Amino acid sequence: MPRRREGSGAMDLLLGRPLTSAQARQEKTGVLTGVALLGLDALSSAAYGPEAALTVLRPLGAAGLWLLLPITAAIVGLLMIVAGSYAQTIAAYPSGGGAYTVARQNLGRGAGLLAATALMLDYMLNVAVGISAGTGALVSAFPVLEPHILPITLGVLALLTLVNLRGVSEAGAVFVVPTWFFIGSLGLVLGVGLIKLLLGHATPVQAPPPLVVPAAPVGAWLILRAFASGCTAMTGVEAISNAVPIFRDPAIRRARVTLGLIVGILVTMLLGIALLCRVYGVGATDPTGAHYQTVLSQLIAAVMGRGAFYYVAMGAILCVLALSANTSYAGFPLVCQVLAHERYLPPGFAHRGRRLALSRGILTLSGLAALLLIACKGITDRLIPLFAIGALMAFTLSQAGMVMHWNRHRGEGWQWRRALNGAGAVMTAITLVIVGVSKFTHGGWAAFVIIPVGIVLLSRIHAAYLRTRRASELKRPLHLTPGPPFVAVVPVDRWSHASETALRFALELSDDVRAVHICSGDTDEDALDSQWQHFVQGPLLEAGRRPPPLVHVSSPYRAVVWPLLDYLDSLLAETPGRTVAIVLPELLEKRWYRAMLYGRRSELLRSALLLSGERRLVVVSVPWYLRTPEHPAPHSAWADSAHPDDG
Repeated sequence: MPRRREGSGAMDLLLGRPLTSAQARQEKTGVLTGVALLGLDALSSAAYGPEAALTVLRPLGAAGLWLLLPITAAIVGLLMIVAGSYAQTIAAYPSGGGAYTVARQNLGRGAGLLAATALMLDYMLNVAVGISAGTGALVSAFPVLEPHILPITLGVLALLTLVNLRGVSEAGAVFVVPTWFFIGSLGLVLGVGLIKLLLGHATPVQAPPPLVVPAAPVGAWLILRAFASGCTAMTGVEAISNAVPIFRDPAIRRARVTLGLIVGILVTMLLGIALLCRVYGVGATDPTGAHYQTVLSQLIAAVMGRGAFYYVAMGAILCVLALSANTSYAGFPLVCQVLAHERYLPPGFAHRGRRLALSRGILTLSGLAALLLIACKGITDRLIPLFAIGALMAFTLSQAGMVMHWNRHRGEGWQWRRALNGAGAVMTAITLVIVGVSKFTHGGWAAFVIIPVGIVLLSRIHAAYLRTRRASELKRPLHLTPGPPFVAVVPVDRWSHASETALRFALELSDDVRAVHICSGDTDEDALDSQWQHFVQGPLLEAGRRPPPLVHVSSPYRAVVWPLLDYLDSLLAETPGRTVAIVLPELLEKRWYRAMLYGRRSELLRSALLLSGERRLVVVSVPWYLRTPEHPAPHSAWADSAHPDDG
């Protein structure tokens, strides 16, 4: 029977029972669950994308409502091009990584790192913005919670982290209900609104706030800014291409269907909202004003009134806004996994945890998002200037990479595919410039600092791994020439079971054994000498073996590490060409709270010895497990049975 770790019951309760690698197939997702796992970011943007555009158009008054529909149509056109590009990316690069993989393989290492850093920034901001927006909406409904905004955001972040650490299947089960509830609620509002329009009864049940008096002329720059702000509705579309490996077979087909479903629902919502805002006279209100209402709040009230359904629909919107951060928990760890495979991140990012989740990536994303939330005190407006820049940068690089891909792989229909990707690359690049310029002085400049810093960090990690590989690589056969025998050194602080266990191992290892005692004032040296003569030298002489000498090393400043290192330096000088094996006795206790009582001197010694840089030093740890009445210690290979108090 496999052993169970202590405290595993608590971990099972918190994170669920561990899953074997053979159960990985069960942790993959299908289409409907995939919409919940990977579509929350994109779908929730229907709640703030049109409002972002209307906020820019607000000075135009009623004219802004008429411009919203063509602007939304342009955004939808760009969205369809980007979605078409990512549908091709899914088929061409099914291993995941999305924009990073496409850019690296087709545009080079630098472009790949730029895309990866931009994606990671976008995912990190999506977590912070989604949680803070949901919390802000909650505080709007319950103003008494306003002093607790930051603790609430961090609490939601902790909950999302825990759910995702429990694995893909459980995360999907948690988010599938609110996702489809949101789709159903908003779909019903749009359906009723359109039916009323067709029947000629499009009169608001609850009149929206009056539009402002026009205070600005219609200009090309204002329209471009509204278009760029509305493009926040495109964020999240890239998540599917980054997470193809989480789908069940056939993964490519399921990923494409999921992408098509998400984009189809989002397009319907965006066009429906734009049309009904024009029909019902719904515009953006001043977000700093006392009577601020979101666009969707006004629209639902205008179509359905402020009855029970209004609060149900608003609850669904608030829930999805807060949970939209979960899309990042599906995409960010998978991008980190691809980077780890190529040694741009530590290998731990490629390893799956107890529930087959990419735990290191999940925890890293949560940590970075927590820092953002703390820095911005959970206020959404302080995060928005950075939002969408990373996504648009990734869009541009991905589509430019696909253009190069079709130049190299000229299969059936490659010309129109290349044209589609080329048009998308140009349009998203223009949008990126507009967003970058319009948001630069409002905090968007930080994205253009964070992304280069991320590229430098990834490059330095990669360079460190390359140096290690070159330094450790061996291109010759195994050396079979026998070398000189070991010299074994056993540090001894007192005569104990742990000391005996280490000494017996050292005597098996070498005929030249030295016992070293550091005289730091903690032990009676005379008593130790007497024990050594009686318990060590006597039995070994009777057995016809040479007893190891006990060397006392003075330590006037009561240190342990440096006197031992000085002794070893002298020993290495006396024995040129020979390897010195330091055999460390370790007293171990299984229970962590009891282990704290015994200190960590052996760990300190081991670390200092390993970091000394001396190639002829070998460190061997020999454990002796302290027994407890509840958990008798396993018998050491080198120790005799004894009472636990003798340890």
